[in-house]
Amino acid sequence: MDTKKFNTKSVMLSRKPRADENDEFKTALIALYTENNPHKSGVVPTEVLEYPNIEKIRIRDLNVSYYLEGNDTIINDLKTVTIEIDEKKRKIVLRAEQDKVEQR
Repeated sequence: MDTKKFNTKSVMLSRKPRADENDEFKTALIALYTENNPHKSGVVPTEVLEYPNIEKIRIRDLNVSYYLEGNDTIINDLKTVTIEIDEKKRKIVLRAEQDKVEQR
């Protein structure tokens, strides 16, 4: 299992088509941002991580927003995010340190 830790304010989770026609699953995208609600401001991500052939991303113990206008999940108010990639099981676990904000 590969683990990576990043200092970031917000992440956006999304997907794109299979990288290879032989892949069983789609490609997971995790975009890292320096500000909250990047979908509203159009800010460019500081980094975009792509993981081909991933079945699911598990999100642990975080406040999460899913926007119905798109297919993206946004996680704001982060200090750090840790991404654990298990390529053998085709799963990602996302954990983070997060400031708890009850209202926006």
